[in-house]
Amino acid sequence: MGHGEKPGGAVLLEIAGLCLRLGFTAFGGPAAHIAMLQDEVVDRRKWMTRDEFLDLLGLSNLIPGPTSTQTVINCGRVRGGFPGLCVAGVCFILPAALITGVIAWAYVRFGSLPEAGPILYGVKPAVVAIIFVAVAHLARQAAKAWQLVIVGIGVLASYLMGVNPILGLLAGAVIGMLWLRMTPRSGKIAAPAVLLAAIATTKSALAAGSASAAAKAVPLWKLGVFFLKIAFVLFGGGYILVAFLHGGLVVDNKWLTQEQLLDAIAVGQFTPGPVFSAATFIGYVIDGVPGAAVATLGIFLPSFLLIAALSPLLPRMRKSPWTGAFLDAVNMSAVGLMAAVTIGLAVHALTRWPAWVIFALATICTLRFKVNTAWIVLGGALLGLAAHACRLL
Repeated sequence: MGHGEKPGGAVLLEIAGLCLRLGFTAFGGPAAHIAMLQDEVVDRRKWMTRDEFLDLLGLSNLIPGPTSTQTVINCGRVRGGFPGLCVAGVCFILPAALITGVIAWAYVRFGSLPEAGPILYGVKPAVVAIIFVAVAHLARQAAKAWQLVIVGIGVLASYLMGVNPILGLLAGAVIGMLWLRMTPRSGKIAAPAVLLAAIATTKSALAAGSASAAAKAVPLWKLGVFFLKIAFVLFGGGYILVAFLHGGLVVDNKWLTQEQLLDAIAVGQFTPGPVFSAATFIGYVIDGVPGAAVATLGIFLPSFLLIAALSPLLPRMRKSPWTGAFLDAVNMSAVGLMAAVTIGLAVHALTRWPAWVIFALATICTLRFKVNTAWIVLGGALLGLAAHACRLL
């Protein structure tokens, strides 16, 4: 049960209190969540050592799903066993889901009014800037070999040509893993094969980024299966979620418009807790309260199952060269998808010069001054209101 054992009920209450507080106050995205969690469970509460915490974080990076949420869940498991795992996850996710649900209700009720337009106009380029900076940082970290760079470019191209993002990610991961494990000589021969594989899996020409959502009812089971499928294959954290949502919701099923997706991403950025809570917003927009509940359950349930099943295997997974190569290829493929989606979102959001100014300022604040992403989104909203007041929109 960890350092300083307590009776089961007291341990679960302690886990619940910490995770609820983090769920209501953890702004700033996965990196901020992990930093706050480490401060609490390692430095303040001494639930584990720093090395133990890093092992849990490493497992979260090895498996699909939201990295920071899964680290919270795993800390709950270490402290309180399987009950602690459940309590930690639910208490961390619930505040974000409730807040996002309320915002989704207001969005559906009032979002089409002119008063909301200037706020959303300013928020969207700010969100694009946040994703742009994240892609830049991740690309630099993920490009550990020239083979991986080519894999990332191939996945980016395949997405722009209409390949399903899940197929593109898995293909990039498998091809990259095999390529990295080859000898240098055979690796040179395989280089064209990677690009040919990306082109061979192309389903259609460049998908139209401004596709409109069809006005049709979506069965709850279909919505749930969609988010479950994403959750079981989504590597790369909250930002890569955008690629899967864009491909599935906007391009393939046409359940949302590009504009609605941008709004959902903005809500996920601005609210505390996991960025994956954007699923709650999307579910509500598509199917009301039942849709919000099904989407939230679908996107988060696999994290509980994967942590419970795979945590005991952590030592062996970390030592395997094949697992390491697969993870490296997955990360680079995820960066390629993120870059492709960033291009599409930028084309949609950066339509006039005020939006470009907001994008530039948000990029500088994020990249140079490390401003919390919640403040970036809030600043974008205020600049949108200012631009509207000055009749620049």
